[in-house]
Amino acid sequence: MKVYLCGPINGCTDEEAKEWRETAKLRLPDTLDPMKRDYRGREVECYREIVDFDKMDVVNSDLMLVNYDKPSVGTSMEVLYAWTKGKPVLVVCRPETTISPWLRYHSTKIVHSFEAAFQWIEAL
Repeated sequence: MKVYLCGPINGCTDEEAKEWRETAKLRLPDTLDPMKRDYRGREVECYREIVDFDKMDVVNSDLMLVNYDKPSVGTSMEVLYAWTKGKPVLVVCRPETTISPWLRYHSTKIVHSFEAAFQWIEAL
C-alpha cells in the first residue's frame, strides 16, 4: 500500500519537516514523500512544479497519512485533493488539538499517535 506523507514543509525546520517522515518510512516501506523534492526557499519560482508533483504523488498513493501538528495551507489543499480522488485520509494530531470542521469532514480517521496510525494502516 502506497502511503503519501502529508504535513507542513513550508516554513518548517528540517526536524519539523523530516523527522516524522523518516520514522514513517521505517515503519511503512512503500511511501511517497514530498520532502524528496525539498523546495524550501524556492517556493515562489517553483510553485507549479511543487503542486504538480505533489498532486501526482497523491493520485499514485492508496492512502494519505497527515501529520497535523500545525495548520498548513498546503496540507489542507492536499487533504481536500486526496478526498476528491477517493483516497482515505488518516490524520495524526495531539489529543488537545482543535480540529477544523473542514479537516474533520475530509478525514477518514483521526488518531493521536503515529503508533496508532501505523497499526491502523497495517491492519488494512
